Amino acid sequence: MFTNKRYITCGISSAIPEELQLALWSMIDNFRASTDIEVDYLQIFSLSNQKGKQKIIHRQEEPVYYNEIVVAFIWNPVENAKIFVVDDGEHSTMMLAEEY
Repeated sequence: MFTNKRYITCGISSAIPEELQLALWSMIDNFRASTDIEVDYLQIFSLSNQKGKQKIIHRQEEPVYYNEIVVAFIWNPVENAKIFVVDDGEHSTMMLAEEY
């Protein structure tokens, strides 16, 4: 999972800074490399502002996985965004939840 070509939607391109997009892909890569938990085809990210820093919750539903981090970036944090990253076997696509 998530070793194929990667794509982003127009919504991601316009709403999420490129550096944050790369950080989310890296979180998936690190999860795949550092755990014995099976990686689900659907990865879910929730973004919010926590005292001027970017709060990122990365989770999957089956099997259950949850990771929360707070990071200081040089741009203003993205507020209240939910992002899905879906692996369909041939592609991995990052999209805003409302684009699903």
